Amino acid sequence: MKIHEYQAKEIFREGGIPTPQSIMVETPEEAQKAAETIKKSVAIKSQVLVGGRGKAGGIKFAENPTQAYQYTEELLGIDIKGEPVEKVLVEEMLDIQEEFYLSVAVDRSARKPLIMASQSGGVDIEEVARETPEKIFKYHPDPLEEFMPYQAREIARKMGLTSDLISPVGGIIWKLYQIFQKYDANIAEINPLVRTDGGIIAADAKLEIDDDSLYRHRDLAQLKTEPSDEFAYVKLDGDIAVIGNGAGLTLTGMDMLNLYGGKPATFLDIGGGASQENIARALNLVISNPQVKVVFLNVLGGITRADDVANGVISVLKDSKRRVPLVIRLTGTNEEEGQRILNAAGVSYETSMESAARKAVELCHNLE
Repeated sequence: MKIHEYQAKEIFREGGIPTPQSIMVETPEEAQKAAETIKKSVAIKSQVLVGGRGKAGGIKFAENPTQAYQYTEELLGIDIKGEPVEKVLVEEMLDIQEEFYLSVAVDRSARKPLIMASQSGGVDIEEVARETPEKIFKYHPDPLEEFMPYQAREIARKMGLTSDLISPVGGIIWKLYQIFQKYDANIAEINPLVRTDGGIIAADAKLEIDDDSLYRHRDLAQLKTEPSDEFAYVKLDGDIAVIGNGAGLTLTGMDMLNLYGGKPATFLDIGGGASQENIARALNLVISNPQVKVVFLNVLGGITRADDVANGVISVLKDSKRRVPLVIRLTGTNEEEGQRILNAAGVSYETSMESAARKAVELCHNLE
């Protein structure tokens, strides 16, 4: 489960990690008032659950409350990688002298937590890892033993920090690891962690909680803003939504799109026993993404019945306000009845996944 930056910063503050003064707002008027309260230049930061918001124009800098109003008005309602901006964080501008990177994540190959620390903060860590991997220090704490403050200070030392920074940065590393453990996180990240005249501050915050642990964190479960349906759903950067009944089939459909020159906008696995209602929810979810130009529904009926799929499709086509071209590959259990339902409604279908993928890509290209 991903949570927004302003929520992660609340958790970080509770865990003893300093963060900038900030106020979450939902209207331009609230942003202007927040800037007046902060009494200095502010950053207006879109609150979305996708990366790269800065490069996408989702962060602006206001020198006064009037600009804070103006920039908030510009940001609210825009779309960043398929996610609409409904809230912004009005945050004090920091006098940044140095930027660092810190994260604690689950390393599934090592079956241990992984702490990564670098003096190169404020940029994509993947870029640093690719171009200058020697700038990232990695350490695997033993999950069966207590992670001690002196170990955190040693990580800070091996980052190459000056002696005056080893203790404060080490303290942040230790506190970040405690938060990671306490909240059963998949990742807890600060990028950048910055040095200012006022000390070391977490200028950004990222926290993703393992969904299987939410029964232990009822307060966090209430923050969940991602789709709560029983299917697996991941947003991607393309423009063709892919829905399949089974992870393998969904991935194969995505590979077919790539083969024919298309780019998937979603991975959405409705599972092996999807109902008519579940089909409709999945379609409505991807259609609501303005990034999606075409939907590729790839169903090989086993437990999932083709007639349920067809009825779910028809219900969405009747009620949906947004019209998106739909390419259906439908075969398997009750396929004749499902195909009859689609024929009666004037909806075309394919029985070959290759043909359906090629058709989806052609339709998308024709819309460009």
